[in-house]
Amino acid sequence: MKIGLISLGCPKNLVDSEVMLGLAERAGHEITGEATEADVLVVNTCAFIDSAKQESINTILEMAQHKIDGRARRLVVTGCLAERYREELRTQIPEIDAILGTGEVDRIVGAIDGQPAAPATLSLFRRGADGSAETLGQRPAASAPPEGVSSPVAKAEGPGPKADRTSARHRDAEVLPTYLYDATTPRRLTTPGHYAYVKIAEGCDYNCAFCIIPKLRGAYRSREEASVVAEARALAARGVKELLLVSQDTTFYGIDRDRQDRGALGRLLRALNAIDGLEWIRLLYLYPTTITAETIDAMAACDKVVRYVDLPLQHASAAMLKRMRRPGTRRSYETLLANLRHALPGVTLRTTFVVGFPGETEADVDDLVDFVKTVEFDHVGVFTYSHEEGTAAAALVDDVPAAVKRRRQRRVMQIQQRIVARRQKARVGQQVRVVVDGPSKEHELVLQGRLPGQAPDVDPVVFFTDCDPTEYPAGTFVDAEIVDASGYDLIVRPVEAPTL
Repeated sequence: MKIGLISLGCPKNLVDSEVMLGLAERAGHEITGEATEADVLVVNTCAFIDSAKQESINTILEMAQHKIDGRARRLVVTGCLAERYREELRTQIPEIDAILGTGEVDRIVGAIDGQPAAPATLSLFRRGADGSAETLGQRPAASAPPEGVSSPVAKAEGPGPKADRTSARHRDAEVLPTYLYDATTPRRLTTPGHYAYVKIAEGCDYNCAFCIIPKLRGAYRSREEASVVAEARALAARGVKELLLVSQDTTFYGIDRDRQDRGALGRLLRALNAIDGLEWIRLLYLYPTTITAETIDAMAACDKVVRYVDLPLQHASAAMLKRMRRPGTRRSYETLLANLRHALPGVTLRTTFVVGFPGETEADVDDLVDFVKTVEFDHVGVFTYSHEEGTAAAALVDDVPAAVKRRRQRRVMQIQQRIVARRQKARVGQQVRVVVDGPSKEHELVLQGRLPGQAPDVDPVVFFTDCDPTEYPAGTFVDAEIVDASGYDLIVRPVEAPTL
């Protein structure tokens, strides 16, 4: 059969989509990029915030229409929305034939083929303060918890930042997804052939007040180093030149297995750095309290690890960080960022913030704006708070009006835009290394690429001038000179022949 899959949400979700495509392909199915040609349609959903949920629902309904009046015979819904609203989806959208949560990725072939599936069983376990796990048993994913076992709702205020890991790993008992792919799992890459995401861990142990991810993805669980390295070698052999390491908290890698060992990520980076064929290794989704000296030393020592730090901080106001259940303070953040700039000269700093969280005042936003001015990040994303059921913050009153949230978002971004404009102009004349991603979506005769400090899809790009596009296929690495700046984007001119 022909299988069409639509992947929504983050790169971590994209890896799940690629695994499902790989499993389907290994089972003999054909993959198509056209929904109108598919016999089975799969929607891998996101449910992080309201807009993501709405996009997921709209996409499901759109694909359901293909089943009603098109070729499609089956509709499968997977991912975070499926994990969170399994029964609601089944009831309200009867066109859906199968629903798989985040812990059921490996059941995709049965869902495609229409095989009757036994209820998914999820591990039920308890973890102590030292991180050790005791398996209590298993239960079907859709059933009620066993008698005497509950999923406690955390109090909205909580004890403060020092208790930021009281969620999945430290609750008395929790029923959670446990699936984790490995190097032997087939994947069909959907990214351009020269870069790929590698999920080094799954799940999350944090209890951020605004976030539902631990309930959707389970407790933090790292892959074995050998598995990650084997996958990286296989990807390099397929022509991948840039690895993007992802997880919910990439710098917590390995600590879930041994809390006394904070060097696992550094060792992994050094092992990946030795793989022939790779040019760039990029870390996404770092956490301010789990960046260790060993990790920073490895980033500095490994020539293939780009000096790019993606560090979602969420806010800078002490009051808001406490209410959000985020660790650290503005002072500790500034110290960390200064240390990173000292240890990694030329490092690119990226962060994200949330404005409009319950109880946020104009003074809190003033603190955030001053923080942005002081640090001068290279890339900033600002999101407006979305009140999500099932989170600790849902117990709070969503007291910041939507219009005020948007105004605060614009205020922070306007400050950042001025910082970027000044910093971009100062870069004109610099010599840089650029990877070619291919023709621009806006101008197919114009080449588009990225600097080491630019991740795919989330950061600005560079455009090429004074060159023949046919001489620079995607995946080419080019030494170039920055000749101009256009808003967030840069214009570069190659200074020597490309290297493939």
